Amino acid sequence: MKKGTMKVIIPIIILLAVLIGANAFLVVTYPNEYTVIKQFGKIVEIRQEPGLSVKIPFIQTAEKIENEVLLYDLAVSDVMTKDKKSMIADCFVLWKIEDPYKYTQTLSAQKSNAEFRIDTIVYNSLKNVISSKSQEEVISGRDGELAAAIVSNIGNTLEQYGIKLLAVETKSLDLPDENKNAVYERMISERNNIAATYQAEGQEEAKQISNNTNAEIIVMQSEADAQAAEIIAKGEAEYMRILSEAYNDPEKAEFYIFLRSLDAAKKTMVGNNKTLIIDETSPIAQLFY
Repeated sequence: MKKGTMKVIIPIIILLAVLIGANAFLVVTYPNEYTVIKQFGKIVEIRQEPGLSVKIPFIQTAEKIENEVLLYDLAVSDVMTKDKKSMIADCFVLWKIEDPYKYTQTLSAQKSNAEFRIDTIVYNSLKNVISSKSQEEVISGRDGELAAAIVSNIGNTLEQYGIKLLAVETKSLDLPDENKNAVYERMISERNNIAATYQAEGQEEAKQISNNTNAEIIVMQSEADAQAAEIIAKGEAEYMRILSEAYNDPEKAEFYIFLRSLDAAKKTMVGNNKTLIIDETSPIAQLFY
């Protein structure tokens, strides 16, 4: 082998040896992961802080576990409601590894093992929650209410595996195609009946208010008529009182007699007959004597 070739190969060999040696005792932990240090198969340390650290070469090993929010998509499943109606559920789960020690001890730090546990527990909870509700309750509770009930039903079950359940969301929760239209038509009919009931109650209340208002108007009109009659009666009584006083006063009596004579004369002058014949004893005739 030529000396020139050896000069190129030797540095490469040295570089590879350095890299292999560095990899044997250096460990890099990234922000989105845990580093599990094992010694002879046993966990001796969990490293969470990002950065560079060391381990004992050939004695200790480093395993990586995800330290971020993970998504697991459940298979579409057929579940039964309380009233024995079939529903098609399509859900997904948001989760993360909160205790890497438990996760490694119980699930061998295998994501597939974790997803198997999540699938089983969430599906059973989904089935339990939906089986406790009627089909109509399930349909009307799709906007968050059902998901909250599922999470509540699961509780702390996944904590034994070092897993924290963040959310269970339903992508779709629907009826089988063969009875979807019939159920929706029934629900629409029920809601129309409820609306009709409210409308009838509103009309009855409006009628009652109208009747009460009319009764109040009649009472007010009756009171007004009574007050008017009372005022008229008082006016007539006052008129009779004044007339009586006038006749009792000689001076006023002559004046009122004169006015009444004028009124009587005026009534006799109708048509073209403008001739007035008066007796000499008439109050009018007395003006000319």
